[in-house]
Amino acid sequence: MPLETAVLIVVAGLFAVVSGINDGGALLATGLKLTAVRPATGILALVVLVALVPLVTQQVALTFVTRLGTFDEPGGKIVMTTAVIASLIVVARLSAKGRPTSLTLAIVGGLTGAGLGWGLPVSAGQVGLVLAFGLAAPIVGGLVAWVLIRVLVVVTTTRGLPRWHWAGFLLQSLAYAANDAQKMLAVFMIAFGFSEAPLTYTSLVAVLFGLGTLYGLPKAGRTLSREITVSRPAHGVAAELAAGGAVIGCAAAGMPVSMTQAIAGGMIGAGVAQGSGRVRWYAAVKIVTAWLLTLPASALLGCGLALLVKGFASMEVT
Repeated sequence: MPLETAVLIVVAGLFAVVSGINDGGALLATGLKLTAVRPATGILALVVLVALVPLVTQQVALTFVTRLGTFDEPGGKIVMTTAVIASLIVVARLSAKGRPTSLTLAIVGGLTGAGLGWGLPVSAGQVGLVLAFGLAAPIVGGLVAWVLIRVLVVVTTTRGLPRWHWAGFLLQSLAYAANDAQKMLAVFMIAFGFSEAPLTYTSLVAVLFGLGTLYGLPKAGRTLSREITVSRPAHGVAAELAAGGAVIGCAAAGMPVSMTQAIAGGMIGAGVAQGSGRVRWYAAVKIVTAWLLTLPASALLGCGLALLVKGFASMEVT
C-alpha cells in the first residue's frame, strides 16, 4: 500500500472520530431537557443512520469528491490529507479558545486552499455555491424554528412534547446522515478509490463517529443547550425540526452544510420568538465569529501545508 494512501486512511479515521466529538453532541444537545430520547438510544440511532443512509444517497459525499476538486489526479490523496489536517488544526484551535465551529466549513476551506497550493483545479463556482447554502441553512433553520415554537406551544402539552421530540430527533439525524456526515465518507472514498461506498466502509465511519460522540457529548451538549439560549424543552424540539428540514433540503441539492450551524440557528430562532432576552447574544456572536474565521483560516493553512509538502516532494525528486 502506498504511503500516501496509508496516511490518508489514518487521517480519515481520526477525522471521523473528531466529527463525532464536534457534531454528535450537538445533535443530542437540543433534547437534553427531555428524557424521551436518552443519550445511549440517541447515539445508537445516529450510528445506524450514518451507516445506512449513505447506501441510499451519497450525493453530498460525491460533491466533496468530484465537484469541489479533482482528487483522482496525481497528488489528489496528498491534497485531501493536507486539507483534513488543516481543518482539524483550525477546529481544535478555535474549540480550545471556547469558540466551537463547523467541521464542514473547515474541510471545505481546507480542500480549497490545499487544492490551490498543490496546483489542482478547484471549482470556485462550486465552492461559492456551497458557501451560499451554508449561509442559508442556519438562517432558514432560525426562521422555521421561529414559526414552529409558536405552533408547538399551541398544539402540544407537556405530555405530548416527547413525541414531537422523537420526530424532531429522527428528522435531524436522518438529515445529518444524508448531508453533514458524508464529509467523513468522502475522505474514505478518496483514500480507497471507490465511487460508491459499500456497507463495510459506511459502518466503519459510523462506529468511529459513535465513539467520538460518546466522548464529546458533555461539552458539545452544554454549548448548544445552555450557552446560546435560556431554553425550554419546546425550544429544543423546534430547533430539531427546523434544522432537520433545512439540512435535508440541502442534501437533496447535493450541497454540504453544517448541522451544528442549522441547530444553532434554530435555537436562536426559537428563543427570539418568545423574547429576544432568552438569547445569550454574546455566545451567539462568539459562535458566528468562529464560523467566519473557520473557512479562510483552514484555506490559508491548507494552502501553506500543501506548498510545504510539494516543496519537499520536489526536493526529493531533484
